[in-house]
Amino acid sequence: MLLYYITDRKQLASGDITALLRQIELAAKSGIDYIQLREKDLAAKELEYLARGTMDRIRGTKTKLIINSRTDIALAVGAHGVHLRSDDVSVAAVRSVCEQAGRPEMLIGVSCHTIEEVARAHKDSADYILFAPIFGKGPSPGIGLRPLRMACDFASVKPSVPVFALGGITVENAAECIENGSAGVAGISLFQTDTVHETVQRLQPI
Repeated sequence: MLLYYITDRKQLASGDITALLRQIELAAKSGIDYIQLREKDLAAKELEYLARGTMDRIRGTKTKLIINSRTDIALAVGAHGVHLRSDDVSVAAVRSVCEQAGRPEMLIGVSCHTIEEVARAHKDSADYILFAPIFGKGPSPGIGLRPLRMACDFASVKPSVPVFALGGITVENAAECIENGSAGVAGISLFQTDTVHETVQRLQPI
């Protein structure tokens, strides 16, 4: 199972960049596969500072850094990929920029909420898909496991595109996502705790 941590420093006790960098280091050392910086309110200079700090802290681990939407910053700091919203610029446009910058290997992921968006991401040759919200939280219902299975079946058509389940994922329900075809699980609060090492240890055998 692949593990994908999406950051939100505002959910941490102090809510600052220093605290987030500590959490990122802990997550990387715990065995997280991907960390997506999703600090959308940060100015470009602050996000670049955070991204460079993240690259320093994941060095020597298997963790890959993904930057939310900002291809320019991803390229500037040597990140491993860029993640796009469903209504963001096209995968092809980002791929072209990365190739022109000498980084054709950059990962490009896309958030999807419907099978139609999954179909578009697959057609556009996205490297992976985040499909959400599976279980939802609080009063907001998730879309459930059946659409996840449909999304994973669709994306499995060659060339296969891995799908990550996102939304209300817990240690307890993660196995259901894998059973329904997802390559891994993604989350914010799931991996943004002091016990992330224990969480990873419980999820990795699934």
